[in-house]
Amino acid sequence: QVQLVESGGGLVQAGGSLRLSCAASGRTFSSYVMGWFRQAPGKEREFVAAISRSGAGTYYADSVKGRFTISRDNAKNTVTLQMNTLKPEDTAVYYCGGGLTPVYGGSYYPTSSYDYWGQGTQVTVSS
Repeated sequence: QVQLVESGGGLVQAGGSLRLSCAASGRTFSSYVMGWFRQAPGKEREFVAAISRSGAGTYYADSVKGRFTISRDNAKNTVTLQMNTLKPEDTAVYYCGGGLTPVYGGSYYPTSSYDYWGQGTQVTVSS
């Protein structure tokens, strides 16, 4: 099993940057695809970005492409989401997820592909 803890959220003005981190416990971190999702009030949890086990493959939602960068450090059991040029519509609770489904050919994008979740961290972007 994997336990995930997010950090780095906060309040930032539009155009600013934040860096989210997700720390994972367990020795099998490198076995999992990792993803970032977000959920705004009254909306469903949505895909933001994902990264393959090695870090060679990255995937982004169209709404964040070119502004957000996902990376991982398997030696430190961490996955990071660098968020630049933030917009008010990026305001949400951000969740880190880990899953095996994409390893076996499943999609990176749906929440159902991820088995483990952190508790979330709030990101608020003011206009």
